Amino acid sequence: MYRFLVTPRWLGFHLLVLAIIPAFFFLGKWQYGRFEARSAASTQITANLKEPAVSLESVDTVGGTVPKAMRYRPVTVTGRYDPAHEVVVRRRTQNSRVGFYVVTPLVTSQGAVLVNRGWVPAGATADAHPRVPAPPGGEVTVTGRLRPAESEDDTGIRNRGGLPPGQVLLIDTGEIGKSLPYQLFGGFVELTDQEPQAGPAPDPVPRPDVGGGGGLNLAYAVQWWIFIGVGVGGWAMLIRREARDLRKAGQESPAKASV
Repeated sequence: MYRFLVTPRWLGFHLLVLAIIPAFFFLGKWQYGRFEARSAASTQITANLKEPAVSLESVDTVGGTVPKAMRYRPVTVTGRYDPAHEVVVRRRTQNSRVGFYVVTPLVTSQGAVLVNRGWVPAGATADAHPRVPAPPGGEVTVTGRLRPAESEDDTGIRNRGGLPPGQVLLIDTGEIGKSLPYQLFGGFVELTDQEPQAGPAPDPVPRPDVGGGGGLNLAYAVQWWIFIGVGVGGWAMLIRREARDLRKAGQESPAKASV
């Protein structure tokens, strides 16, 4: 009755089922790994945001890199803004509007740190320099969230040259630092407060949305694993149906022969 299982058509079907089981298993495992990574990152960032501010020098160094465990850690740093070397970062959306981040070096006794002072709307054209409020003069104490230098891999933004003067696509401290007369700390600071306060100022960058901690990836993982059960269940159902049809055909043949 089950000799049909070794026919070429069914052998191909068996191979397909045997192929999708490990494929779906590893796809689910991959999504589960992304869930774990995003959940860990979400938990770490949420915890960091609740921590009291510490000095920038205690968590970052000139020419160094910001450890992942320190992302969004509140920090304080004192220095003087250098508006002559300020840059604006293109294609940054805030409140559903496209504009620029305003990044100004803050020069300290140990070096300088890039400070993202906030967001301003785009100018009349894509290449026009936006109107940017000036930073406060004199010594300033900045409080903000520590961020690692941006890269193409982290942001999904493709960097390119040929931009108007004073405009960049990424807050890449290594690249921006090449044109500066002083060394930079490895990360940059996303401004949340400063003393003394400025007058007109860019719109503050909102707190990061840590999302659901990778909950969507967990749903995808479970979905792939459910597909394994669906595939195996469908395979078994088709075998039973084929065997039933052959049995029924075999029962009808003798009856027709006797007639």
